[in-house]
Amino acid sequence: MLLQVDGLRKSFGRRVAVDNVGFSLDVGEIVGFLGPNGAGKSTTMRMIAGYLEPDEGAAKVFNIDVAQERRRAQERIGYLPEGAPSYGEMTPWSFLRFVAEARGMTREAARHAVRRAAQDARLGDSIDRPIDTLSKGYKRRVGLAAALLHDPMLLILDEPTDGLDPNQRQAVRDLIRRLGEERGLIISTHSLEEVEAVCTRAIIIDQGRVVTDKTPDELRDEHGSLERAFEALTRGEERA
Repeated sequence: MLLQVDGLRKSFGRRVAVDNVGFSLDVGEIVGFLGPNGAGKSTTMRMIAGYLEPDEGAAKVFNIDVAQERRRAQERIGYLPEGAPSYGEMTPWSFLRFVAEARGMTREAARHAVRRAAQDARLGDSIDRPIDTLSKGYKRRVGLAAALLHDPMLLILDEPTDGLDPNQRQAVRDLIRRLGEERGLIISTHSLEEVEAVCTRAIIIDQGRVVTDKTPDELRDEHGSLERAFEALTRGEERA
């Protein structure tokens, strides 16, 4: 099993953000992670990626506990957070080289990794322009390339197509499908259309708890559409 999540729980003061979340993911699966604003999606993803300590429970990648063996686990995880940070004065090429070398790659290995990731993320001519001068969509692509640099088996992507125009969005969706053939992916998205387009499963979380974990086809059969399923299974707030 690529990923096993058991009983994750996280509180901030008196507010329980994530309450006993559990699910599994194997190679070849693309999971859409859905829920209203404040449902606990980003907190769950941060715990799986090793950027936040759980109060209880565990996330294991190839049976490596993320909290207990963070570095070993993160070698197998690519994480694209919402609003992924970068250095605006650097070009995508120099930024990705920096990230690759920070991961311990040799210069030659870093050069090859940057070329591959830049091609996968469709950075094109923007690779030599300062990041601050790029559109929101291309900045998002830089973050995606950084998540792909070390060729991880598990990809955790928070709003990967946010800010992209329709053509760019389609290109990233095509990339996600291709990556999902040999990896496992978790994608948080506002777009139910995106879930239908690329995801093999949909996990809906509400008030910190998983309320369903089914295929898009199963949810459509039960509720008529993914939108109706979302509204029926959550508080009906803005999708997030």
